[in-house]
This record gives sequence, structure tokens and C-alpha cells, in this order.
Amino acid sequence: MILAVDTSLGSAVALIDADGRARADASSPDPLGHAEVIGTLLHRALAEAGEGAVTHVIAGMGPGPFTGLRIGIATARAFALGRGAQVVPVPSHFAAALAVIETDAPESPFAIVTDARRREVAISLFDGVDADGIPNLLEPTVLVPRADADERLRGIHAIEVSTLDAAALARVGLRAANAGRDLAGAEPLYLRQPDVSVPGAPKRVS
Repeated sequence: MILAVDTSLGSAVALIDADGRARADASSPDPLGHAEVIGTLLHRALAEAGEGAVTHVIAGMGPGPFTGLRIGIATARAFALGRGAQVVPVPSHFAAALAVIETDAPESPFAIVTDARRREVAISLFDGVDADGIPNLLEPTVLVPRADADERLRGIHAIEVSTLDAAALARVGLRAANAGRDLAGAEPLYLRQPDVSVPGAPKRVS
């Protein structure tokens, strides 16, 4: 089985078979409280999926808030370490794009838009899928003020997403693993620096 964990928006966990068939899905739309619910969601999904070894753990890498992303990624890595599974990092917008493609089959480029808080949105531009069945990313994810989003999109159809389909994330990760492709590095897509920073050297006192 393939397990996917994402906390870029709400909290979402899913398991699929090696052929992409969904086995279990558990989620919470709350954009806060990831640490409080992720363990319960994981336990519920594993119980629903039934027997089977987890071979890959797909970690949603954002974009998303600093703290929320850390919780989901840490959960995915800890579970993989305990089960001897391979971690596959995947940008979360790829899952949203695949869900749109599978449901609506858009014939022209479209943008996935997610709320980045602070009156900003994260935007990724896609156009269909490539030869491996992975959403084709036309432009890297960018962070822009919400007021400037229409100008940035230049008339491209925008789909604002408030929840993430973890099963779609699992399918993207499975296809990437089968194709030997890396869709993301080890670092999450925060898009902005965390509020907390390392303090500078203390001032000299004369």
C-alpha cells in the first residue's frame, strides 16, 4: 500500500493500492490543530485499509504555513522510518491539480490557488498530465498578494482549493516513484520565511 500525508491546508491521510485504487481516506478541513488530529486520522485510515504492508509514504511538501507543514512531513517521515518504507516528497498542488484533471478534464491551462494567509495566495500553473500521468507544471509555485492574483493569472482559469485530496497525492507520488522522478526536494515549500528567527549576537556593553 501507499500512504499519503498532507497538512498544507487541513489535515489529510489516505492509503491506496499499488494500482492506484483507494483503500482508505481520513481528513479534517480545519486549517489549524494539525498536531491534535493527525495521529487520529492516521490510525483511522490504517484501520479502514486493513492488512497490507506500506511500501511508500508520500509527504505533501506544500506550499503551506511553516508549522502545519512540519507536522505532516514529520509524521510521514516518522511512519516511514518505523515501517521501513520509502518517503516520496510531492508538492501538494500536484495533488489538487490531479484531482481537477481526473474530475473535469480541462482542455487548457489552469491554476491551482490556495490561501497562504496574510492576504496572499499561492499559485501553480498546470496543463494536463505528462507521459507518466503526473500533472504538467508550467510555472513554479509563486506567492502573490490576493489583490494581484487576477493580474498574475492573465485570464487563466483559476481553481481555488481549500482542502486536499490525499488519495490524489498518493497517486501522484506512486507515479513519480514508478518513473524514478523527484518532484520535490527535502525542504518544504514554505514560500515565506518563518516568523521566528535566530537572534543576532548580543550588543557589546562598554
